[in-house]
Amino acid sequence: MTRLFLAALGSLLLSGCQSALFSVVNARQPSAGVVAHQDIVFDASHGLSLDVYTPPNTHKAPVVVFLYGGSWKSGKRQWYRWVGEALAAKGIVTVVADYRQWPTVRLDGFMHDSAEAVRWAHDNAGEFGGDSAHLFVMGHSAGGHIAALLATDARWLGAVGMKPRDLSGFIGLAGPYDFLPLTNDDFVDMFGHTAEQQARSQPVNFVDGDEPPALLLQGETDGTVKPSNALSLQRRYAMHGEQVELKLYPHTGHMGVLFGLAAGKHKAPVLDDVVAFIRKQANVP
Repeated sequence: MTRLFLAALGSLLLSGCQSALFSVVNARQPSAGVVAHQDIVFDASHGLSLDVYTPPNTHKAPVVVFLYGGSWKSGKRQWYRWVGEALAAKGIVTVVADYRQWPTVRLDGFMHDSAEAVRWAHDNAGEFGGDSAHLFVMGHSAGGHIAALLATDARWLGAVGMKPRDLSGFIGLAGPYDFLPLTNDDFVDMFGHTAEQQARSQPVNFVDGDEPPALLLQGETDGTVKPSNALSLQRRYAMHGEQVELKLYPHTGHMGVLFGLAAGKHKAPVLDDVVAFIRKQANVP
């Protein structure tokens, strides 16, 4: 059943029906008593909102900000209700935030928006039963790249009065962390035409010993974001003596890592690995 379901999701994705695809996933995810607080404006000047998913009767729970993928060009927080519900059902307050995308903005724009979402979560987590002392940033694909830059390049969180070590951890799902040279014209426009400009977009260039612990989750058969990205970032963390875990899932592709967060049986135990990492870093039983 799970194999047929994943095949159906793959067909929807290939057909470009992303909205329909995520509607199916959302419908299959049990809410498990999770409370959804939707359409909270965190940046009125740019019309940006977020949703918060809380476990029932929670208090001082770990908090994760989830940033979705979509090649920095597409995606909506509403598509990822299932991520919020899956993590909240495990006792984690989950924030799913929107950010502006290309071609409306480029690197500085979507990084600014994501940093603002993290600052909002830090300042407001307590109102939703969360503990800002145990704040994590997590993303898939392009969202993993944004999360990685927030965790490694201090300028982004510094602009909102925070620093990478204010995070208890960074979780990257199939994120591009070391992807030069750029061969796609859209990406050149996003990240810059010169070598110096493009270097600003690479998380591996900023690991210098002041990062939060990292969990890197990667499918071995990912043809969209090569496993070499996660391996490169792992090596850079290790060079600086930073705490990093890398899990490579066999027979798992780019979307398989993401859908490993959903309810049901999957090839990759992504949800279990994410929850275990968060509980370990937050010292939660």
